[in-house]
Amino acid sequence: MTKKLVLLFILISTLTSYSQKQGKLQFFQTDWGRTLSWDSFCEKTKAAGYDGLETWFPSDKKSQAELKAALEKYNLKVGFLNGTDKSLPFEESLKSYTEHFKTLIAWNPAYINCHTGSDFLTFEQNKAFIDSANKIAKQNNIPIYHETHRGRFSYNLPDTKKYVQAIPDLKMTLDISHWMVVHESLLENQDVELQEVLDRSHHIHARVGHAESPQVNDPEAPEWKKSVDRHLDLWEKVIRQKWEKQEMFTITTEFGPADYMPTLPYTKVPVADQWKANLYMMKVLKERLNIE
Repeated sequence: MTKKLVLLFILISTLTSYSQKQGKLQFFQTDWGRTLSWDSFCEKTKAAGYDGLETWFPSDKKSQAELKAALEKYNLKVGFLNGTDKSLPFEESLKSYTEHFKTLIAWNPAYINCHTGSDFLTFEQNKAFIDSANKIAKQNNIPIYHETHRGRFSYNLPDTKKYVQAIPDLKMTLDISHWMVVHESLLENQDVELQEVLDRSHHIHARVGHAESPQVNDPEAPEWKKSVDRHLDLWEKVIRQKWEKQEMFTITTEFGPADYMPTLPYTKVPVADQWKANLYMMKVLKERLNIE
């Protein structure tokens, strides 16, 4: 075999290997700030090209029934949120957090994303919440993730790494926008420190933060290009790592409403469009990862 043929064979093999590692993405829309009925919101979500929505479980029976009907009508998946109630004493909060999983699992969600623990609890107390969730995930074969989030056990990078190193089955939702503001930087020089957390990230909240806020006002604005590109770089790294082992990866577009979205003084009018920002994040991720 000639040298040229050998090189051609290597090139073809490399391209074939790469194509086999190209997986799929499922996009979930946040219902944060929703003002529409469940039916109208789900219709709009489906029409926009989403695979599902992410929400806290409705508190009243009527809303629960309307959500279930809308999900079925528009063939949408659901990802639920669960959270530690920081206003309750530790034991009571742990019990409530653990028992709520039963309600969520009965709906067979695509995943459950958790706001777990508190930055004011001890390592052992926070670990108790994580261990409880991980046990339930294993028993029910339901993905349960723990979000990088201010005010929780995972409020910063150094402390989160302690949990990652101590709990082998800890699976994270990466919302890196929180850490950008906590650490007042885009973490450009922390790629090595980030790697352990990226390795454990199984879901992404696609919101763009910066050194002074967990949310830029408009991700399409040119002044935020550096922030957007940094988030995209980290997200792509996580997704491609997971595609090495699994076909599908899930993402929630999670730009929030006022007052998370900056507003004008006195009128409190949002300075940008939340829905448009979330659609833009889905668009740029699809383009970047060559997803149709």
